[in-house]
Amino acid sequence: MSWSWEYDPDDLADGAPEAFIAQVEEVADELTRAASALYGDGTAFTGPNPRGATRTVDGGMFVYLVIPRSECVYIRQLTPKP
Repeated sequence: MSWSWEYDPDDLADGAPEAFIAQVEEVADELTRAASALYGDGTAFTGPNPRGATRTVDGGMFVYLVIPRSECVYIRQLTPKP
């Protein structure tokens, strides 16, 4: 496996500005590289899963969760600025 990130754009990004989505995707790439460096082969990870976290970008914020065993960063919520 290799590390990736994912979200459901039809559910989470509906109506969000394209510039905000682009920022979220850019930061998601960075988070995925960081998780890969920290956990390496996530399929062999035996510790507890990290807690979810929030990240602020210029256009709003988002909530994400890293699951090392799945080698994935899941974007759980998108909140663009009004």
